[in-house]
Amino acid sequence: MKNPYEWLADAVNNHTWTVAGVAVAVFVLALFGLTMVTMETGDDTYIDKDTPRGALLAHYKDTYGSDAIMLIYEADSVRNPEILRYIDHLQEDLRNERYVSEVSGVVDLLKQANGGTLPPSTAEIDGIIGQAPPELVERMLPSDLMTISIISLEPGVGLEVQKQVLENIETIISISEPPAGVSVTVSGTPAFSKEMGEAMGAEMGTLILVAMVFMTIAVMLLFSHVRYRLLPVGVVTVGLILTFGLMGIFGIPVSMVVVAAFPVLIGVGIDYAIQFQARFDEESRRSPLPEAVWTTITQMGPSILIAMTATALGFIAMFFAPVPMIADFGKVCAIGVASCYIAALIIIPVFGLITNYRPKNDAQPANPASGTGHALVERYEHLLGRLAYTVAKHPLPILLIFGVVAAGGYYLDEKVPISADEKTFVPDTMPALEDMEKITRTMGSTSTVPVVVTGDDVLSLEMLEWIDRFGTYEVEQNDKMTGVVSIATLIRDYNGGVLPKTSGEVDAAVARIPEATLKGYLNGRMEAVLEFSTVAMEMDAQKSFIEGIRSDIAWNDPPAGATVAITGSGEMFTALMDDIAESKTFMTVLGFAFILGFLLLVYRRVGAVSPLVPIAFVVGWCGAIMYFLGLDYTPLTAVLGSMSIGVASEYTIVIMERCEEELAKGVGYLEAIQTAVQKIGMAITVSGVATISGFAALTVSTFNIISNFGIVTVITIGFSLVGAIIALPAVLSIMYRYTGSTRAPVQTGAGVAD
Repeated sequence: MKNPYEWLADAVNNHTWTVAGVAVAVFVLALFGLTMVTMETGDDTYIDKDTPRGALLAHYKDTYGSDAIMLIYEADSVRNPEILRYIDHLQEDLRNERYVSEVSGVVDLLKQANGGTLPPSTAEIDGIIGQAPPELVERMLPSDLMTISIISLEPGVGLEVQKQVLENIETIISISEPPAGVSVTVSGTPAFSKEMGEAMGAEMGTLILVAMVFMTIAVMLLFSHVRYRLLPVGVVTVGLILTFGLMGIFGIPVSMVVVAAFPVLIGVGIDYAIQFQARFDEESRRSPLPEAVWTTITQMGPSILIAMTATALGFIAMFFAPVPMIADFGKVCAIGVASCYIAALIIIPVFGLITNYRPKNDAQPANPASGTGHALVERYEHLLGRLAYTVAKHPLPILLIFGVVAAGGYYLDEKVPISADEKTFVPDTMPALEDMEKITRTMGSTSTVPVVVTGDDVLSLEMLEWIDRFGTYEVEQNDKMTGVVSIATLIRDYNGGVLPKTSGEVDAAVARIPEATLKGYLNGRMEAVLEFSTVAMEMDAQKSFIEGIRSDIAWNDPPAGATVAITGSGEMFTALMDDIAESKTFMTVLGFAFILGFLLLVYRRVGAVSPLVPIAFVVGWCGAIMYFLGLDYTPLTAVLGSMSIGVASEYTIVIMERCEEELAKGVGYLEAIQTAVQKIGMAITVSGVATISGFAALTVSTFNIISNFGIVTVITIGFSLVGAIIALPAVLSIMYRYTGSTRAPVQTGAGVAD
């Protein structure tokens, strides 16, 4: 009974155009799926809603309110009555917009103090502002040149709706005819998320284009010894479109981290195409095309499948990351490598038959034993063979040196800092980021830390007293706190400045609080929120700050039956630091475990660990590079260990597979290692350089998180080539000395269709 590869080889040889037609139909389906791909930003990319922390954050935003949109007005003097009338009219128009719950600004303060109308003169305006609370004026009117309106959205408004509201606001502003010299800028977290999504879309296109250009140049220069040298570029393009199509069909969104997956796929996917075409070119030199197709599919198909599966398992380890966009990165990469493998397996032999492929005459490989080739390719292959032979004869010094350096790298890896500040991930010159920083400089920090309190009755006297006491304690004891608003402070405000003494007084005070204000801090009688406002802090300081609040909650001993939990975006990003620290190690270990289990299942012997030894070196070297380059671990660089395992395993497994194939012919292990590296080394070098070219595109990204990832991954691929070409022969030499080979002899050309 034929195995799937023999069946495919028969189909390609005997029904070439049918196979081509099926491939085209699948490609058209992928184009349809491509139209369904979506962009995603915001909390859902950082935290899983199915976790307790994610569920609490989603519940808080759905129940108590979404992020506010801010309008920045700038003019020579925003106290000018004409300008204030314009702001008032604009705010009235915005209040009528769907999903807008409240619009507030300095004009509301002026109208409240002037009987509901705006003062007509500058002198009256200055008088009211001079008598208003300084802290309120500082936030609403930070200078005579600028003022800010805050647009609060209804609770539970999602990102797509926020985007639509932003577009409506921008339209209203564009037709509002502001007075001469007045500029109006839309800012705030929703505007930041919207602009980041648009920037990601543009960035993805740029990175893919740059990666394709870099890769094309690399292939043209290094793969010139074969005919149709740009065929791998076409294969990768098809694989990339298949990946996009499957993303759309399966509903996997493009996030800030997933954007980096496409140059990665271009770099990894080109390797499969080069490996298949190099083997097909080699076989077509000594066999008729049908036999070359048969040997390429039946020999390289399973070998590359093993390597591809190992690579995919490195990405599959990312599925278990606690950060959704890391998991999505792993899904996209796993789908992508499979798509590129299938594209290369089918397109190259079909293309070879349809075009009646003929190898170049000037690329005839030299006799591996002679070393007399005059072509650059031949000399390079001979050099690799001699290097592999020398290393295989003296393996221990190489392994000792590489092992010591890797051990040092693992030690330094623990000293690499972790960054989880979203604002450091995006371009420094992004207008939305600059606008938000302007608000922070003028208004002070707009950050808050919500604390959710649940119990049988949060309006009971005991619970209100605890909420009031805890809020006061935090503000008094923590110099980073600037204030607190809670159901207790609201009840105080509407009860003469004191807490009620009876339940009836509580209910009466609650009834006096405006509904729009109340719903931001109370949900029925079983849940309430304390909202602490804070100064601006770096992420490390914010992490310590939130940990301090958590300790204070336990120390202040909430009433029996009450649960108190911190939530909000600040808590999410500080928790992300712990998630990155834990997940980067977990994904690396899991990637090793997956690939080791797979290799043991395939080879059924201890020697299956051989391809992983050089990879263990590579992962250690990467840790040292991160440390010496001064890079941080982010949600993207956190995947480095697992990705390195997957990518590097492809090189090591392909060489070991070719070595096993040579051993099955009856040659000695030193000659088998030499021939394997000599035959595969050139293809691996070409594919490695092409892979580096794909990854190098990441370094031109304007997103800091992506460009830093590109720098370290380029170095990592270089390490992977060193591990495969130098470290692996040493490992294989030791393995074959003690375990030998178990592969059955190869029947070259068996079953080829006539």
